[in-house]
Amino acid sequence: MFVQSARFVQEHKKNAASEISVYGQERVAETVRLGKMNLAVHGLAGDIRQGNTYYEDLHSSPTKFDFVMANPPFNVDRVDKERLKDDPRFPFGMPRTDNANYLWIQNFYSALSAKGRAGFVMANSASDARASELEIRRQLIGSKAVDVMVAVGSNFFYTVTLPCTLWFLDRGKRGTEREDTVLFIDARHIYRQIDRAHRDFEPRQIEFLANIVRLYRGEEPEDRHDSAGMLAEKFSEGGYQDVPGLCKVATLDEIEVQGWSLNPGRYVGVAAREEDDFDFFERLEELNEELEVLNSEARELEDRVAANVTIIMESGY
Repeated sequence: MFVQSARFVQEHKKNAASEISVYGQERVAETVRLGKMNLAVHGLAGDIRQGNTYYEDLHSSPTKFDFVMANPPFNVDRVDKERLKDDPRFPFGMPRTDNANYLWIQNFYSALSAKGRAGFVMANSASDARASELEIRRQLIGSKAVDVMVAVGSNFFYTVTLPCTLWFLDRGKRGTEREDTVLFIDARHIYRQIDRAHRDFEPRQIEFLANIVRLYRGEEPEDRHDSAGMLAEKFSEGGYQDVPGLCKVATLDEIEVQGWSLNPGRYVGVAAREEDDFDFFERLEELNEELEVLNSEARELEDRVAANVTIIMESGY
């Protein structure tokens, strides 16, 4: 992420070393050393410290940062929430479930300055989580900081095959025309197939997705990576418009009707398909991917139920 940030700044004709300073925290000492070496090799200023982010805030982070980027571990259990009481990093309260997803989300939100933006990867299940996590999500949406949600397909990580969701927060959107809306993008069918088990985004695909966000924000799209053709195909009139199967701007009222869900699939819908446009093998692959997603979520829920049953049995209730 450090290197990509520097490249982004350089692509926009600025000096990364003078434009950005990097701060980070990591539990594993070896990873801290690798991060510091990465910064040094690319001539970037930074302060990477070793610490357990759940219990330690080594940078006194609340309201401090203009940008936050993270790829946290998903669905971590056994975090001692008693140690986190009255911690200003968690303004919306503690989730009652034994799952740290909404601890991470609040951590990123609270670290942002008044105009700060965050982008992070999160498990799909967090977008629809119920009970206390739903209440935290409702408060987060009510803060009007949730800006863009992007659904990403499976096989984008070398360690896990699960699909995920990209969350983008913007505390500076309050008071703008976007204040009461959220942009949902379904990017599950946008990817480059590296091999049978791995996918990524081509630079032009990343730029295309970023340009959808730029149109939504009323900004000029970019064409540094030849994405103009992709954009013109979907947005022929030049400005932003909802595209079935790709993107949808939903109001906070619409989100409330959907039970405060932030799952792009609930809003974007499906693209219209002509009869002669039907490709059996492409459709079979789509259905198989959807089945993999459902099976993965089912296994995750099964594990959580089993863990909760064990806790209840051990407590003697």
